[in-house]
Amino acid sequence: MKKTFTKYINVNGRLMDLSYPQVMGILNLTPDSFYADSRKQSEAEIIARARQICEEGGSIIDVGAYSSRPNAEHIAAGEEMERLRKGLQIILREQPDAVISVDTFRADVARMCVEEYGVALINDISAGEMDADMFPTVARLGVPYILMHMQGTPQTMQQAPHYDNLLKEILLYFARKVQQLRDLGAKDLIIDPGFGFGKNLEHNYELLDKLDEFQIFELPLLVGVSRKSMIYKLLGGGPEDALNGTTVINTLALDRGADILRVHDVKAATEAVQIYAAMKGLKPTED
Repeated sequence: MKKTFTKYINVNGRLMDLSYPQVMGILNLTPDSFYADSRKQSEAEIIARARQICEEGGSIIDVGAYSSRPNAEHIAAGEEMERLRKGLQIILREQPDAVISVDTFRADVARMCVEEYGVALINDISAGEMDADMFPTVARLGVPYILMHMQGTPQTMQQAPHYDNLLKEILLYFARKVQQLRDLGAKDLIIDPGFGFGKNLEHNYELLDKLDEFQIFELPLLVGVSRKSMIYKLLGGGPEDALNGTTVINTLALDRGADILRVHDVKAATEAVQIYAAMKGLKPTED
């Protein structure tokens, strides 16, 4: 299915054109994210990572303070906020022009990050399922909102996930969620199919194969497969061995309509975008 519509999101009063795919670099403020090299907690580590994302071509920095890996430890909202306050202060001081997304499922955390730190996007792995206040909150805040599909919670999502019809169930899930958000006046919605979240190996590759079906919503599509188990469970090794597989899947995702790639390895993803864009004759928008 070809993309026949133009997608823009409003980030801090500036339109970001997603007709040229964008790269979102991951900056984890957690001590227990699944990929050890992504954990950044000291000031020097946070500064270096934020600089690296920007220098390697990332247009969005996605900051997370709650690990969503399978069986992750559940932390209180106060601890998540404390980690984010520290991290956001450093990032904004060092990269004041950066477009920042915050990865949280909590409405109070989202509100704090937008109102106190000017965060541009909210990235919610639960699409409002883990906090009933999230939808009205993002609608009031007026920031772009990434809603992801997940079956279960981070603590339960890999306990025998099951679907009668994977694609149909996920498409209906998003149809319902998007309508709820639009009824509240939310704008700039971004869909994330949720690779690895309540999906087994076969589910993930079926989802990848059918990714172009999500164009039906005429909304931006975010894909996050970076170094996930769907790669190394198939090819062997661990997260540290999964860069090549990540790049292959990112390239396939771009050809199936992905508008944003959420990644650990920004340079590799940026190069994949450049090659894909050259093939399609796409040009980045000049600021």
